[in-house]
Amino acid sequence: MTATEEDPVPVGVTTGFLARRLGVSPTTLRSWDRRYGLGPAARVQGRHRRWTAEDVAMVQEMCRLTAAGVPPAEAARAARQRAADRSRTGPGPTEPEFPSADGERPPVRRKPPAAAQPFAGTRSHSPSGLPLGDVRRECRGLARAAVRMDSAAVQEQVSEAVAAHGLITAWETVLAPTLRAVGRKWESSGDRYVEVEHLLSWHISAALRHAFVDALPRPGTLDAPPVLLACLPGEQHTLPLEALAAALAERGLPVLVLGAAVPPEALLAAVRRTGPGAVLLWSQSRATADTALAHHAADVRWGVPGARTRPRVLLGGPGWGLRAVQDLPRPRDLREAVDMTLAAERGTPLEQGPTRRS
Repeated sequence: MTATEEDPVPVGVTTGFLARRLGVSPTTLRSWDRRYGLGPAARVQGRHRRWTAEDVAMVQEMCRLTAAGVPPAEAARAARQRAADRSRTGPGPTEPEFPSADGERPPVRRKPPAAAQPFAGTRSHSPSGLPLGDVRRECRGLARAAVRMDSAAVQEQVSEAVAAHGLITAWETVLAPTLRAVGRKWESSGDRYVEVEHLLSWHISAALRHAFVDALPRPGTLDAPPVLLACLPGEQHTLPLEALAAALAERGLPVLVLGAAVPPEALLAAVRRTGPGAVLLWSQSRATADTALAHHAADVRWGVPGARTRPRVLLGGPGWGLRAVQDLPRPRDLREAVDMTLAAERGTPLEQGPTRRS
């Protein structure tokens, strides 16, 4: 379409305004225009480009598809095709319009069509801003949504991952790999992407806690000793414990989560007061791994004389290093942690299997 005096350019939104509303950078919009032709159809030399409702709908489609894990080139083809279809048939009656600059509500997110639904079990090698490697397609979609700071898309994809794969598989193949990729990007880019990691962690935590609450049994229906989960003093990484708590609750076990940086006295007091069948202590870094404290927790005893008992203590997290710790089993992933905790609750021997690879 060529702008003429008889065919004036429709008044639309600027690139900066559109970028802010979509949660992408202006550079990304210009790159999509240059690479895939997803730019304003009407252009006037010497003026700021304006995006019409049709242009905006096409870019929204691009954002939605890439957030679902579709590779950018494929998403661009689908967005252009949808724009062509809309130009022939007109917009659907239920499709929301893009908000104007006067502060109207943003559009309601629609579910992607079947062809673009994530979690199809495929793998993607498309370029990404995060060092994801060879991972499931939905990891890339989740990473893109997090980098764009698209809160609604992040929450939707995290929830769909858990619903589609189950909590353990979703954690091991989608959530944890994406978190690790964001962490690596943060460490290698001079503290950039901290906000991305925080956003992603918050939504993953929300989904894990929701799964935990949904799985809680009715009060008074369990008489088994609880499982106690705690981070060692100075340790702030709680997401692995939240994932384990939800997985154990799904299997009907009572769980007590003490959370981050539990002081030694509080940890030992909690063990004495609650009499847990199993205790898992999490350490993300070697600076927080305290073998002496773990042995103290394992030596806490309770019960009547002649029938005293003590907990089975498990060590979780990479902070414990590669060397074995005497009499303290170390699950290597979430699935093994669940299996070993169940065995500890039943009082059966804890067998540590080979390292699993996602």
